[in-house]
Amino acid sequence: MSAAYVDTSAIVSVAFVEAGADEIVRRLRGFRDLMSSNLLEAELRSVCAREEQPFPEDLVSGFSWVQPNRPLSREMRTALRAGYLRGADLWHVACALHVAQRPSDVSFITLDERQAEVAAALNFRLG
Repeated sequence: MSAAYVDTSAIVSVAFVEAGADEIVRRLRGFRDLMSSNLLEAELRSVCAREEQPFPEDLVSGFSWVQPNRPLSREMRTALRAGYLRGADLWHVACALHVAQRPSDVSFITLDERQAEVAAALNFRLG
């Protein structure tokens, strides 16, 4: 399976050509299926507005959006047992758990060190 769950931090780095952006682009191109919570869109739009930059529609146009139809309480508890995360980071990890039949089949792409630690502890590949 060539799927990756992508956190906002990775896409912001690409949108604003920050350090590490080239590596993120290279990694993202290696996946057939890119997915994220649409929280990514909200966070990216917020950053673009703050920086007075246009929203990069093309950067997120190929994403599959994870939109749970139930509370992710079970996934949040699982994630928090692996380590503490702030709210938005917890939501991203919970959404990744929601869609992954087996976390080891999905890569988790993030530049957030704490989130990466928790994702690795949950057995996600770190893409």
